[in-house]
Amino acid sequence: MFILEGNIGAGKSTFLKLLAQNMPDISVGFEPLHNWQSKVHGQSLLSNFYEKPQRWAYSLETFAMICRVFEHLKDQECENDIIIERSIYSGHYVFAMNGYEQGFMSDIEWHIYNQWFNALVSTKCKTPQGFIYLRVDPEIAYKRIKKRNRLAEKKITLAYLKQIHGCHEKFLIEKAGILPDLKPVPVLILDCNEDFEGKPIVLEKHLSLVREFVQKVNFTV
Repeated sequence: MFILEGNIGAGKSTFLKLLAQNMPDISVGFEPLHNWQSKVHGQSLLSNFYEKPQRWAYSLETFAMICRVFEHLKDQECENDIIIERSIYSGHYVFAMNGYEQGFMSDIEWHIYNQWFNALVSTKCKTPQGFIYLRVDPEIAYKRIKKRNRLAEKKITLAYLKQIHGCHEKFLIEKAGILPDLKPVPVLILDCNEDFEGKPIVLEKHLSLVREFVQKVNFTV
């Protein structure tokens, strides 16, 4: 199992769609955004979080973790190579961690969240073979978010994207404070400041790097 990571607006879903079209031998799994974007009881957890992060951070991150664990358990049984969008790891080390550091979660909420994370991940989830990091400057990600104009993302600020970018860097580049089993996991970094959709040369360069990365990791296993 390989995991595709990156900031909001990095182009993860688009990249996976194009990868599926051009590399049919690799399976793909999309982030279950509908679980927390869709309205339940007249509310969207994601929209609620952007409106009132201190009220909704714990609810959103706990629910997202549960959804991601179920997806991880399903995808880790795939017999073919599979690349999935986002993960329990970025959910924890990026979004939930940032929520706590920004004061959106209380100490006791963070403690409870970590209890669940450690119990579920250490006993149920297999360590991924590799991470693919779509690296994008926060300013460019912000422009893309404004351009696509999704209702649930209207409250996203550039300051928030900079925080999320910093967390991705600590998680995937510095590998600071992560589980020991994750530290040896290789990371492929793709510079996605330039749009790859509609630019065959740029897209093929990225896809070639992914092919080589997957083959190299499989060869060393």
